[in-house]
Amino acid sequence: MKLPARGTPLVELRAKMAERKQQDADWRGGRTWSLIYPAGEAVDEVLRAANELYVFENALNPFRFPSLRQMEGEVVEMTLGLLSAPENAGGTMTSGGTESILMAVKTARERARVERGVTAPEMIVPRSAHPAFAKAAHYLGLELKQAPLASDLRVDVAAVRELVTQNTALIVGSAPNYPHGMIDPIPDLAAIAAERGISFHTDACVGGFLLPFLERLGEPIPAFDFRVEGVTTISADVHKYGYATKGASVISHRDRSTLTHQIFLYDQWPGGLYGSPALAGARPAAPIAAAWAVMNFLGEEGYVALARRVRDTVRVLRTGIESIPELHLWGNPPASLLAFGSEKVDILAVGDVMDDRGWHLDRQTGPDALHMMVSPEHDRIADAFLADLREAVAHHGPRRGGAARYS
Repeated sequence: MKLPARGTPLVELRAKMAERKQQDADWRGGRTWSLIYPAGEAVDEVLRAANELYVFENALNPFRFPSLRQMEGEVVEMTLGLLSAPENAGGTMTSGGTESILMAVKTARERARVERGVTAPEMIVPRSAHPAFAKAAHYLGLELKQAPLASDLRVDVAAVRELVTQNTALIVGSAPNYPHGMIDPIPDLAAIAAERGISFHTDACVGGFLLPFLERLGEPIPAFDFRVEGVTTISADVHKYGYATKGASVISHRDRSTLTHQIFLYDQWPGGLYGSPALAGARPAAPIAAAWAVMNFLGEEGYVALARRVRDTVRVLRTGIESIPELHLWGNPPASLLAFGSEKVDILAVGDVMDDRGWHLDRQTGPDALHMMVSPEHDRIADAFLADLREAVAHHGPRRGGAARYS
């Protein structure tokens, strides 16, 4: 396609975009199980208002747009509070979990270089860790070491300990991991790191805005946040269970002094001092405003109510899946992620039938599984999903493809 010689009227552009959008997954109908986290029309209205108000601003220069600096600071402070951070904690917003993880890895690499003289840094992650850690290792020049999972689908702590060397700059645990929804044994892993002066990162991109509220509901959530000694950084996505629009995440530091290893400053050019807290230079303002707006709109009471909806829907889905004799869950996930498989039927063939019925489930291998991340609005369609799943298990054919994929 070439740039049109003449402009197209807005009414035609809207019609064309609406037509193309018909191809997209029906997330408003609850048919998707990842990527988008709808929380209802009232939240949508708040997000639209924030995005419209800040659609043009640039968060690169907080001195020109002090309202953005104030909102970002308050989002970070509220997030630190949720994660039980100490008084001297700090953090910044980023565009998403990948950027937060990249900043955690950069911080750990620089800290290891400055404090321990590490010049060939290594990073130990669970086999189930998010690919963003592999991306960070590739971009930032660390050797990536993967630790195997134990039988409960959490990382094998003894294997992690065996992988530690004098070059280890960072150890990672997930809360929860994306593939199986399991929370790694964060206290044991952080203790290994603390013994050697190594940074430890909790990847709570998924759980950071859900686990604290499940805990308030009385759920037995394993320790994962700054209450665990040895945890130095935590990533938490506001655009997942914080219910903000993309892309909004927070990278939190136990001690704000380690932010010096994250922030980039440069003045060797004619333009004066240039600084950025993360990878991006120009930063969209709308995600910052949306994160601030939705956190203030919902408050603790609203987040607890949404967490209750998620918890109750998970219970319905778990009971329904486990009532199908051919199926079982992988592991015993404590929050909102479920992966289920079978030794009796081809679960990926079942996934093909669910695709045909309009459901968008992640596919996983090793072990084969269908994967779902439950959002509040799924409470409207849980029964319909389970009815289709029973039919798919009973009447599937041979699989049409076996590749793992996001939905």
